Amino acid sequence: LLVYAPIAHWVWGPGGFLNDAGILDFAGGTVVHINAGVAGLVACLIMGKRKGFGSEHFAPHNLVLSVIGAGLLWVGWFGFNAGSASGANTNAGMAMAVTQIATAAAALAWMFVEWGVKSKPSVLGIISGAVAGLVAITPASGFVDPTGALIIGLAAGAGCYFAATSLKALLGYDDSLDAFGVHGIGGMIGAVLTGVFAKAAIGGDGKSGLIDGNPGQILVQLEGIGCTVVYCAVASFIIFKVLDAVMGLRVEEEVERDGLDLALHGEAVL
Repeated sequence: LLVYAPIAHWVWGPGGFLNDAGILDFAGGTVVHINAGVAGLVACLIMGKRKGFGSEHFAPHNLVLSVIGAGLLWVGWFGFNAGSASGANTNAGMAMAVTQIATAAAALAWMFVEWGVKSKPSVLGIISGAVAGLVAITPASGFVDPTGALIIGLAAGAGCYFAATSLKALLGYDDSLDAFGVHGIGGMIGAVLTGVFAKAAIGGDGKSGLIDGNPGQILVQLEGIGCTVVYCAVASFIIFKVLDAVMGLRVEEEVERDGLDLALHGEAVL
């Protein structure tokens, strides 16, 4: 209510100042993903690092479940993006097609970059790249053609790889699910490139970007990113600080070591 709803109104609501400015966000790249990524970054900075971070190996405990989850996301995202056309029409069909193209391109881009940097590809990297592609194409899905989607996917896969590895290591924060590296940075890449590759022939009159003769759209997209980052960071910081004072944010070290599934719910995921 305090973070998501105001930004949703700014971008999509009648009278929202970003909507009036002409921001392009078809299915929530700014509203959802940049918002969530920044909130996740604020959360991990306030909560601090997990015990053993930097000295212990924190790979997913079950890669099969991770792949299943990514697959469900990939399929479900067609509803997320194509459904934002609000009808079974050509706009929905194109949104679904570019979502598939960008996601596949991002998965391959992450894989090849990781392969070049670490001398081996990984399944975890491929599914992380796929999610990055899904995120980045979200704002653009109703405005770009397959060529634009391909470039957005490649940029997202490579860009989010470095955000989730090099940037995180450089700044030293513990973002366990790479909410900022994938959703935050991926959302920003997608928002900016929407301003580059949007075409009026796809999205309709007034929905064009740099390659369609409207370079000013990039500035509008940057305005949307900046406003979202600043508002979300400040509001999330206040909310987390209030919660920390009222009920606390960190569990006890023993609970963290044993795992929250077991300690809080009496269940273990094998």
